[in-house]
Amino acid sequence: MKIEKFGVEIWMNEYENTCQYNLAETCVESLTVEQLLDMSGKRQTILDELLPMKLTYGAIEGSQRLRGNICQLYHSQGIHNILVTHGAIGGNALVYATLVEPGDHVISVLPTYQQHYSIPESFGADVQILPLREENAFLPDINELKGLIKHNTKLIALNNPNNPTGSLMDEAYLQKIVEVARSCDAYILCDEVYRGTDVHGDGFTASIADIYEKGIATSSMSKTFSLAGLRLGWIAAPTQLIEKITIHRDYNTISVGMLDDHFASIALECKEPLLKRNREICKTNRAILDNWVNQEPLISYTKPQSGTTALLKYDLDIPSKDLCIKLLEEKGVMFTPGSALDIEGYVRIGYANNTDVLKTGLQKVSEFLADRS
Repeated sequence: MKIEKFGVEIWMNEYENTCQYNLAETCVESLTVEQLLDMSGKRQTILDELLPMKLTYGAIEGSQRLRGNICQLYHSQGIHNILVTHGAIGGNALVYATLVEPGDHVISVLPTYQQHYSIPESFGADVQILPLREENAFLPDINELKGLIKHNTKLIALNNPNNPTGSLMDEAYLQKIVEVARSCDAYILCDEVYRGTDVHGDGFTASIADIYEKGIATSSMSKTFSLAGLRLGWIAAPTQLIEKITIHRDYNTISVGMLDDHFASIALECKEPLLKRNREICKTNRAILDNWVNQEPLISYTKPQSGTTALLKYDLDIPSKDLCIKLLEEKGVMFTPGSALDIEGYVRIGYANNTDVLKTGLQKVSEFLADRS
């Protein structure tokens, strides 16, 4: 099986551990173990929970405790609709391995996480791209989607909230896509790792798993819950599909780590203070970013409605990768080049990490831009 190089992961691996100001990080600022234990009130009792644990494989599908906690993030999902995976990245890969065969037709939005078009393409699927355009606030064009549908369309891949643009489809918009999918009996896979960070309301837009009978949602503890180090995600999907995915999962996962399962449960059981903290970080940092963009003549963007990332359009005659390398070399600031996301002329910023790092990093970018204006 041949597959394209994973552009954004190669970029992150090369530079994220050596830059001074990481404005490419896509998680809300990660929690320490100490912070999580203080938030959950378990600082004094955690050893009593951990020391008796025998480090076996644990529950294969994920513990009932964890899957029950995950269910609370949805309106109509039960434990048997949930399968725990090695991050959302593992969940996405399992869905494609289960559903996509050579000759199937798959539609994926772009820009998005590269898994959603490169994996089905590697399986021999006919992958067509539904471009997200700036003039449409980076939302899918419903008529264009209808025009891409074929008799053998197996799956439509979405990312909501969208990485890298921060665009957001509300329930009414998602229902329009559901109508299109029903017309050809296609599955919808929606990567929802940033769900819970919306600008308005309680932060949670509707999940595709709750509104469509063939809807598949993937998510994780990494972005919204600030616990990427657990490497824990999940799939929420119809029970019959979960059973099929489990067959594939047995070959590459067995179980997630017992400690990861345990700490994820602790986090979800104190999700209200955790989410309050993270929404406040996102709100504060979005305002800082918005103020900076409005003052920079060479930068423009579509203001993100959710998530932790935004696409910055720059008015310079230089490829995005070259720009990002020069920025790293001269100022120590790391963005992600649009070319790593198959969209040139932009850079991606992750703005929900440490607020002081964001402020200082943006000031360094301003200095870099002033030298070229």
